[in-house]
Formats: sequence, C-alpha cells, structure tokens
Amino acid sequence: MVGKIIALRDMDNFSRRSSVYVDPECDKFFEMPLFIAASTTDMTTKCYCWQFSPGKEPALRSFTEIQQLLQQSKKRDVKSILRENSWPINSPIRAQLWPLLCAQHQTKQNMLEGFYWDMVHQVFGTTELSEKPIMLPAFVDPAHCITYHLTRTGRSVADRIVNVLGYDCPDITYSPVLYPITSILLHFMSEEEAYHCLASLVGSKEKVFIKQTKLQHEVTWKTVMQIAKKHTKNAVTYFQRICPGVKLERVFMDWCWWILAGLPFQHLVRIMDCYFHEGIKVLYRIALVIINLFHKECQSNNEWSPDNIKNDIGNALIKFCKKIPVSPSKLLHAAFSIRGLSSTYISRIFMKTEMILKSRSVLNNGGSKQLVKSRSSDNLPTSQSQVNIQMMSHTLTIREGEKSPGHRAVAMGVYPIHNLKSLVCSSEDLFTLWSWLPVRITMYQPVLLYTTEEHGCSLTTFYVRVEQHEPTLMMIKTCNNEVFGAYCSSRWFERNVKDDKGQRQAYFGTGETFLFSLYPERAKYPWVGIENEKDLGHASELFMAADSKMITIGGGEGQAIWMDENIRFGKTDSCKTFNNPPLCPTGDFEIRVLEVYGFDGA
Repeated sequence: MVGKIIALRDMDNFSRRSSVYVDPECDKFFEMPLFIAASTTDMTTKCYCWQFSPGKEPALRSFTEIQQLLQQSKKRDVKSILRENSWPINSPIRAQLWPLLCAQHQTKQNMLEGFYWDMVHQVFGTTELSEKPIMLPAFVDPAHCITYHLTRTGRSVADRIVNVLGYDCPDITYSPVLYPITSILLHFMSEEEAYHCLASLVGSKEKVFIKQTKLQHEVTWKTVMQIAKKHTKNAVTYFQRICPGVKLERVFMDWCWWILAGLPFQHLVRIMDCYFHEGIKVLYRIALVIINLFHKECQSNNEWSPDNIKNDIGNALIKFCKKIPVSPSKLLHAAFSIRGLSSTYISRIFMKTEMILKSRSVLNNGGSKQLVKSRSSDNLPTSQSQVNIQMMSHTLTIREGEKSPGHRAVAMGVYPIHNLKSLVCSSEDLFTLWSWLPVRITMYQPVLLYTTEEHGCSLTTFYVRVEQHEPTLMMIKTCNNEVFGAYCSSRWFERNVKDDKGQRQAYFGTGETFLFSLYPERAKYPWVGIENEKDLGHASELFMAADSKMITIGGGEGQAIWMDENIRFGKTDSCKTFNNPPLCPTGDFEIRVLEVYGFDGA
C-alpha cells in the first residue's frame, strides 16, 4: 500500500488539515484510539481512519488471495470470503479491496490515469479545491447528504466527486444514495479512486448497485415492501395492526435510510464489503433482518412498545438501527441465511412492480376519463379541428430536442400535435390546450425543453435548458393528479435584466401570458386586462417572476403558481393578474412531473 501509517502523536511534521478528510469526531465510530494513514505522493490524497486492536488478529483472508480468485473468475468463492471474513474496521485491506471489487463492474474503457482530474478541470476550470460551497447536482437529495464525520475538506471533495459524476453521467436524474456512498468511500481511499468506484457502480450492466431515476427509486422501495410482505409477514402484519393510521408505503419509502442513516458505521462498512461485490440485493436482505429484529424488540423492550412507536414508526426504525442489538457479523449472517431470496426472484418482483407503475402512468395520462365541463366551452376545440389535426399528424413526430423549422402546419392555424407524448396530460387535453394558444404559435413545432423525469428536479437545470426560449408552455402534474400550468410569453432570462437604475426587475412578461387547468377541471384564465381597457393597477401586471430560489406566475393578493428551487413543492392562490381560483383544491401541492415546451422558430 502507498503511504505510511502514522500515529497521531507522531504527526508534528504532517498537516492533517490538508491531507486527511476524516474528522477526529469519528472517534465515536470506534472503541480504540485512531491512527491515520495518508499518501501525499501526488495531487490525490488518501484518507484512512483506522483503529488498531491489541493482541493477535484472527486469521483473515488477504487482499492477494481475493485478487487471485477474481483473476480466475471465481466470484462465488470471493462472495463467500466477503461474507465470512469480518475484517476490523481499521483493516488496511479496504484501501485496495474496495477499488478492486468495484473495478470488476466497470463498463467504460476510458477510465485512464488522469481521466478524473481532466474531468475536474473541465467542470470547474481548475483542480484546486475551492473554499466556496459547490452547488450539488439535481440528483442529490440535500436532506440525505450524509458525511459520516468527514472534515470540511472531505465534504468539499465529496461535493466535487458527485458533480463530476453528474457531468460524466447525465442520465442520472435522481439518486439520493450516491452522496452517502461517496462519503463512505472517502474514509478508505483517495478522491480519484472514490470517483472510479462510483463510476463503475453506476455504469454496471450485470448487477444493479445504484438506482438513478425517480421511477427506479420508487420501484425499489415498493419491491422491498413486496418482499417484506412475504419474508417478514408477521412483522409487517404487526406494524399494520399497531399503526392503523400509517400507510405501509410511508414506512418503506425510507428503507435505504434505515441502513445508510441508521446503522452504526462499523456495521455499514461490513455491509459495503459485500455490497460492492454482490449489488443491491445485499441491502434488501439487511432491510428484512432489520424489520424482523425490530419486530422482536417491540415485543420484549418497552422502549419500542406500541404506544411509543405507533405515531412515527418510520423514525422509530431509524432510531432502532442506531442501537441495533447485534454485531455486524451476526447481522450479515442473519441476512444471508434468508432462504428463497435469489437474485432471480428479486428481479421478477422488481420487473413486475415496474410494469405496474408504468402501466398506471400510461392510464393516468392517456386513458379516457369523464372530464368536468369547462368554464368556457367556447375555448374547447371543435370535433372538426381535432380531425384536421389528426389528418396531418401522421407526417410529423415530436422528439426531445428535434429541430425542424421548415415543417410547420400553416393550414387552419393549428400544429399537428397528435404524436406529442406527454407524461402530464392526455392527447385530448393537449388538443384543448393547443386551441388556447395564440394562433401564430400553433404554427411552430413544439420541443420538449425540460422534464423532471429526464433532467432532474433543479431550478438551475430548469434555467439552463429553458431561459433563452420564448414563449414557453409549462405543465404541472401533482402527486394528487391535478394538472395545470401556464403559457409564459417572455424568456425566463429576463429575471436577470436590469432597469435604468441597475436593479433587477421583480416581474416581467406580457399580457399574452395565461394560466390553465386541465384536471380535474378544464379552464383557461387569461390576463384580466384583455377585456378591460381601464387601468387595473400594478397588481394586474405581475405576470412572471423568478430568482435562484423560486419561480412565480401571477401576483396581487396571492400567487397563481409558485414553485421552490427543488421543483418539488409549490402553492397556488387566487391572484389579481388572472382573476383565477387556486389551481388545485388544497392550495399547496407536491410536483410529480413538470414539463416545459418551447416552440422551434418562434
């Protein structure tokens, strides 16, 4: 191994601040004093946090033995060794073992020496670590940036790694577990090695390690729930009985945080030994053991009595994990003793769950449903106009980013949108919406600029992809299936335009902006000034506003549409600009999908 092992008391000539990413506070992970190992042979810095026990260590398999077995493709033997060999958390083997295990899943062939630092320079313009905070990519969940006592420098390194990974792997749109795994890796290896490990796990084709979209994330926790109903039936039935007001789904949505946020670090490290070789099925097994253990404790330990946990069983599970009453070895032994939980079985449950979710999505978006009558039937497209649209639709298909300025349907003032595939609304709703657009805009080809399903949930990404386009059509589907949105007449870039005094204008846009609702009610809400020639005051002209924290459409005694910087939560009120009611009954809403369209050539 590169680098020397240096006792803390012998570090007079060694700068821990610049070379070690692990905070001294991490002593709480261990029972013995810590030693630090560091390598400063190049611009990368290894950061190890080890503890050395007195006395003779048990005979454990060496890195060389495991390396030889992998070279001989004896992966089953390696699996047994990883499960049975409880290397101490201080063991230096992981500095070599984990990169080796991850590398076997590598699919990219461009991971040459210096590749990571080239990417760092490309993304940040320098390889020097900035003292300023680094904005995290959209796929990171800020609520779960677990660092496991990394230093401030270590956290900055973790931030940089996930940013580069997001740049190199743009298909990742939602992956909250990436950051915690990055932090764990940095306890045992250099920044560059940690990146290569993550890239290998993300790109793995043979085994699944890290889910990378919201759909996959949802399918995963629902798969765990289905498996638990079969393999921990008594426990699940018990929890449903004592917590009748709590939906089981709410408990299992946090299943991965029982492990990553709850379990002690020494348990987590041993789990990672197996996870980096076998994949996510290891975490499934651990989750089942946690459920069973918690069930047993609930029946014998007053701390976890029904009265104490029934109001917040999800939080109680994580608290239980922090004090889990078994050793890492016993936890793993119990996990791998579960029978009938093969990879084939898990894959079958996963695929079935995924198919159900996708089919529901299709039905919700494209199926026929009885619609509430529109407030203004004059705005609805006639059956003849729909026929005209359909007659032209076979020649044109809308694809994300496709550019076809020469193909416009001038006839009858409408564009053929029959082939437009939206996750927010049905084709019938699209016909209605198209009839509400300004006539000149219907002659241009719509282009999908941004969708949370593909591009993640980030206002920064929203601006990058949308801000230079004018006009734009914004459609929102909430978690309660309400569908509404706005036609925005001006560029979102105008939020940066300054007035004569050098100050940014709070609101911008024109009276062509309008709101709409498609479900449960169809209605268009145009600017109040269109049919009113008298001066209605400043409140009637608050069309669009935006900054780094939010976007707003409509104002005056309320905001018609407001969304936060994570494009996750929003609210809707009546406002004077459009004289609209709240666009969803509750006022507050959680966003399931946001789609924004531009118009090519407009």
